[in-house]
Amino acid sequence: MAIELQACTRCISDSRIKGIRFDAAGVCNYCRMHDTLEVEYPQGAAAQEKLQKLLETIKLAGRGRNYDCVVGTSGGRDSTYTLYMAVKLGLRPLAVHFDNGWNSDIAVANIRNSVRKLGVDLYTHVADWEEFKSLQLSFLRASVPDAEVPTDVAIFGVLHKAAAEENVRYILNGHSFRTEGLVPLSWTYMDGQYVNSVHRAFDGLPLETVPNFTLWDFIYFTFVKRIKVIPFLNYLDYQHKKVDELLKSELGWEYYGGHHHESYYTKFFQSYYLPQKFKIDKRILEFSALVRSGQLSREEALEKFNSTPYEFDEELIDYTLRKLGITEEEFGEIMKAPLKSFKDYKSYYPVISRLKLPLKFAADMKLIPPLLYQKYFA
Repeated sequence: MAIELQACTRCISDSRIKGIRFDAAGVCNYCRMHDTLEVEYPQGAAAQEKLQKLLETIKLAGRGRNYDCVVGTSGGRDSTYTLYMAVKLGLRPLAVHFDNGWNSDIAVANIRNSVRKLGVDLYTHVADWEEFKSLQLSFLRASVPDAEVPTDVAIFGVLHKAAAEENVRYILNGHSFRTEGLVPLSWTYMDGQYVNSVHRAFDGLPLETVPNFTLWDFIYFTFVKRIKVIPFLNYLDYQHKKVDELLKSELGWEYYGGHHHESYYTKFFQSYYLPQKFKIDKRILEFSALVRSGQLSREEALEKFNSTPYEFDEELIDYTLRKLGITEEEFGEIMKAPLKSFKDYKSYYPVISRLKLPLKFAADMKLIPPLLYQKYFA
């Protein structure tokens, strides 16, 4: 018998999300988190005032240096717009790209066009393919819904190392809660010890070219090098349709057909692996965010979500398996393996859980992103 889902009365998130909570009005905790962030990052005149102060701070800290900030770039919409606006607002960014071997041709062209037309320098960190493949296979065999974590953690590590080498104190992050939403902890968990634990559990190759980001890295880069990660897009009026048109006309940017599908592996992960193995469809987070920010009505979001399910891309699946060097039989075993979570492996999570009050202070002082604190404790 089918289990009836409880859905948020404001966005389209529902009880398929483990840990979701609803108040007396039927509104979910992610909508409440969104409202808190709206206060932190207001729109209109207040946003302009806060943005101007931020820009002055970044420029002052970067005087006498080659760059005043670091911006990660993937060729996707979010990172390209972050880089574009950084330049248009008078900053001097260094564009940084982590090449994990899965770039689509569209992503490569988007990166090349954007840095050339904006006149910014690009640093690309290329991971050894055998190393990175080994790490990705470890996460697939771990049977957790975090198979993209190796890339996300490596990007974080590369950005911080690049900033430290250039003596830059600010990293501009391209995530926007108004368009990407808030990812449930049960759907995506990441920390450096978790990466090491999973990789060791499956005898992965030593990682010499794939950066990690451990607790000690956090302490060093945050308190010694005094590097801050700025959720830059939260300060801007960021609307997908308008941004797409702008990037196409100004930079010759091309859309790649889906959220973060500029990477072949991410497209495989989000359109096939997560929905088929874990029954997780991350589009619900994006559509819910667009509803909260007024870019879609709830009815439009439900229609889009329900009428356009992911279709199997057999060519992409075959390509992914060939590139990873595993057979269909081996992949079948991965897909059938019992589901696990980050709690089945060693991580910093038990420590984080005991540090609620210090982390609240760190979030209030902007030493860590407030969104990060809310993800764990809201």
